[in-house]
Amino acid sequence: MDSAMAAVVRASGAFGGILYALPPGEDAVWQVLVTGVPQEMAAPWRRVGLKDPMPVADAVREHRLVWAGGREEMAREYPRLALVLPYDFGLAAAPVVSGTALRGGLVLLWPGNHPARLSAGEQDVIRAGCRRLGDSLQRAIDRGEPLRPPERPRTLPPAAPRTPSPAEATALSAFVDRLPGGSCALDLEGHLTLVTPGAAELLGVDRSLLVGALPWEALPWMDVPHVEDRYRAALVSRRPQGFTVLRPPKTWLSFELYPDATGLSVRITPGSPDADSPPSRSVQASGPSRATVLYHLMHLASTLTEAVSVQDVVEQTADQLMPALGAQAMVVMAPADGRLKIVGQRGYRPELLRRFDGAPLTAAIPGADVMATGVPGFWTTFEELRGAYPAMTHEDGMAAWALLPLIASGRPIGSLLLSYRRPHVFPPGERAALTSLAGLVGQALDRARLYDAKHHLAHRLQSALLPHTLPDVPGLNVAARYLPAARGLGIGGDFYDVIRLDEHTASVTIGDVQGHNVDAAALMGQVRTAVHAHATVGAPPGDVLARTNRLLTDLDPGLFTSCAYVHLDLATHRACVALAGHPPPLVRHSDGRVETLRVPPGLLLGIEPDTVYPSLEFPLPPGSVLVLYTDGLVEAPGVDLDDAIAALGGLVEHGDPGDLDAMADTLIRHAPTPGDDIALVLVGPRASAPGHSRGRSIVFRDKKDERRSTRAGSGGEDP
Repeated sequence: MDSAMAAVVRASGAFGGILYALPPGEDAVWQVLVTGVPQEMAAPWRRVGLKDPMPVADAVREHRLVWAGGREEMAREYPRLALVLPYDFGLAAAPVVSGTALRGGLVLLWPGNHPARLSAGEQDVIRAGCRRLGDSLQRAIDRGEPLRPPERPRTLPPAAPRTPSPAEATALSAFVDRLPGGSCALDLEGHLTLVTPGAAELLGVDRSLLVGALPWEALPWMDVPHVEDRYRAALVSRRPQGFTVLRPPKTWLSFELYPDATGLSVRITPGSPDADSPPSRSVQASGPSRATVLYHLMHLASTLTEAVSVQDVVEQTADQLMPALGAQAMVVMAPADGRLKIVGQRGYRPELLRRFDGAPLTAAIPGADVMATGVPGFWTTFEELRGAYPAMTHEDGMAAWALLPLIASGRPIGSLLLSYRRPHVFPPGERAALTSLAGLVGQALDRARLYDAKHHLAHRLQSALLPHTLPDVPGLNVAARYLPAARGLGIGGDFYDVIRLDEHTASVTIGDVQGHNVDAAALMGQVRTAVHAHATVGAPPGDVLARTNRLLTDLDPGLFTSCAYVHLDLATHRACVALAGHPPPLVRHSDGRVETLRVPPGLLLGIEPDTVYPSLEFPLPPGSVLVLYTDGLVEAPGVDLDDAIAALGGLVEHGDPGDLDAMADTLIRHAPTPGDDIALVLVGPRASAPGHSRGRSIVFRDKKDERRSTRAGSGGEDP
């Protein structure tokens, strides 16, 4: 395997490579062999899922050769990779096969001066090397050595350099010592392997403390982002790099890095922060440093994962990006029914953008054109912008613009405009960073649009399933409230209903389906419908819940439901309640005393098909209030449920039974921050309906159409 890896790297002209193995049954490839690059640099991709937006994942999953040449192409196609390695280099990824069996993937790296495309000869070398590596992996399997994810991939050492003769070594040493300044050498892992006396003097540290150490660890004043960044840039691009750094208290030193396959040679000379950089050094661009931009972009990448709605994406992008890049305005645009939609903006007057919102998608409008082509645009003057789009007029007072396509799943879904009040140059590094950003924003925007659409649909579904108005039941005052959860889609399975059964009877139900998603809302509608249907045929509370439970166990939705069902006799002012795993109702008596109804508990709906649900009969005269609620009204982290219900009873006790709406508002206002849905129903009987004789029993019609009487009185006592 080592010889096959070395051969394909050498024959292809690559400077390094990574071999991945695909263990049988796994959905990810794992690094098994690394050459030409430090393991630390390859560590973020030690495991790559086959669905990850990475070149090796695409190559293995799609059985094809993948090529990304240069920073801008990398930023367009693989923004995550380009964010972490924003350097100029070429990358090829290919599947590793043995016969027809897929065994892994190979990644090869080229310097930044590689041509824009792989030659036919290079492609042939890569495919042949992949077959040879695949056969090596297959032979390991045949020997009984299964492909397992290794704890750490092996590193293939670079080819040993030529060993000089003793005389030549002496001459080389004298040559180096005669050069002005100092010299040192680093291996591919960044450790110092050689430090000349002149270098040690300039660095102010004894050579014995430097050899074998990492520079930014042995020299604390070198532990700044751009030092390690230039080292990484030299290794990845294989191009000379340079930087100037201050050695405290006031000594400026200039470093020039020259990489090859074995490590880096470094020249150190006295420098000045204002000295002109030689051509081999990296030239600082105007605007924020690359390290600062990268920090903000990485922070944005993490915050975008938390963005839920489209507006969240717009706000977080503006908050993070505009300060990082010094931009003064930002606009996010997307297509909508063949027209341009301004999704969000920061820094522009609304009236300026109003004439573009809803405009037809034509190539004359930059935002629409970039959407259609997927090609970013950068203009440092308005003359450049008008040269590309003659119909544009200079209305925004800005001096420079960057217009980026928002890409998701390989297609443009919108565009992002950044505007600058002062002249701004977009060097290649910043263009690549901006293109990477656009990819991240595009993916977040696509997710957010899907969320918003699902959120809107779910709320319409829930609104359709919950009662729009409560029926007017003579002899009954009712107030109801619903508050969605603060997490997820903001919807859920809490429901309530008031059912007028006949002239003198009614029922009230409340329930809570497990979950906060569309499935919960849909099941809520089924439960509410089932309860309503069984109630209208005159079934007693226990039977209503038992029949609904049998329906849910037959449907097997995978979600459980709590429910409380109360039958009200408005003439006798008595009620009967049954519970299915639901919090106990409260009754505020006419004297102000609040009682928790100790109803024999029943199982949640949807668990056991033959569950029996006991019921409890109790008086509910005028002046009293029945309080039905879901657990979201009382549950809070670290609070005992009984204590929470007692606290709710205290609020009910001090409420006004003559104004149920005010009481409902008070109870909702004092509820915990809704991590769960909250439903609340308050029921207050009025004087008996005229023309109905008062009776001693609540009469139900059971499933056999036989009349059954339940004795009135709490606990079965005859009043």
